[in-house]
Amino acid sequence: MDAPEQPNPQRPKGKRSTKPSSSAASVAAPGLAARIVGAFGRQYLAQLDNGDVLACVPRGKRAEVVCGDRVVLAPGHPPLAIEQVLPRRNALWREDQWRSKMFAANLDRVLLVTATYPGIQHGLIGRALIAADAADIPVTLLLNKCDLPQAEAARAEMVLYRDLGYEVLELSVRTAPQAALAALTPLLSGQTTLLLGASGVGKSSLTNLLAPQAQASTREISQALSAGRHTTTATRLYDLPGLPEGSALMDSPGFQSFGLHHLSVSQLQHGFPEIRARNGQCRFQNCTHRDEPGCVFTTDPQAITPARLALYRTLYAELTSAVMR
Repeated sequence: MDAPEQPNPQRPKGKRSTKPSSSAASVAAPGLAARIVGAFGRQYLAQLDNGDVLACVPRGKRAEVVCGDRVVLAPGHPPLAIEQVLPRRNALWREDQWRSKMFAANLDRVLLVTATYPGIQHGLIGRALIAADAADIPVTLLLNKCDLPQAEAARAEMVLYRDLGYEVLELSVRTAPQAALAALTPLLSGQTTLLLGASGVGKSSLTNLLAPQAQASTREISQALSAGRHTTTATRLYDLPGLPEGSALMDSPGFQSFGLHHLSVSQLQHGFPEIRARNGQCRFQNCTHRDEPGCVFTTDPQAITPARLALYRTLYAELTSAVMR
């Protein structure tokens, strides 16, 4: 198995430009320094260093700007023009055969939320974990709604991820909010954290618990952008009250699919802790872990669970077919 390739946070696999904007040099151009704190289609909110929040728009149709980006704005009247996106230290992506989407940039952690009801979606969890690994972003799994009757069965399912080395926290945001706050505060302190998860897992309740200003902020956003759009479909960054400076939470829309076409095969393999742990143990060094003779994942039933092996092979087929198209 080849050594994992290092992802480029500006653009996965070197597609199109590897720079985040038209002139993303390491030194900022003259203008207003800001951080993108809201992304609503082609409209954005940027927070200046003095705390003011202003509407802004990118220059050019192909400019890629996301929540968490550090930018330089042209002075003037809102909406201000985004003149420059500064280099990102990381970015979380998903991509399928139809489109590519960046969730957010410059992250310290991803909180990946699942729930006892409507049920744990292992395929989506697995894909998100791989994407975060490729971007070198730590992940903590949150199992929400642990006050429901399905909790025991869900806990048993989450043992898989604990055994793989992931941190798993159990929460009941609606019925035990203070316990949830106590569990999450050490993770959020001084960090920029992305809240990620499928629809219906309780992300909105979690956001409102951690950032009480979120509901009022949604109304203000609609007014600032003069738009009647549903702002729950947008990505928003909130400062976290009561925590040290630099503590921020990004809330992203729920998702039902998570393509990984932007990754290489070596990044895919590195995203499975089971495969990393058995690196070099197959008969052939370039084993793809599908049907080669002497593959450790075929000969040793303890090496990986059948469901995880099936997920790997599904993703391998998706990546290799995408390369051929």
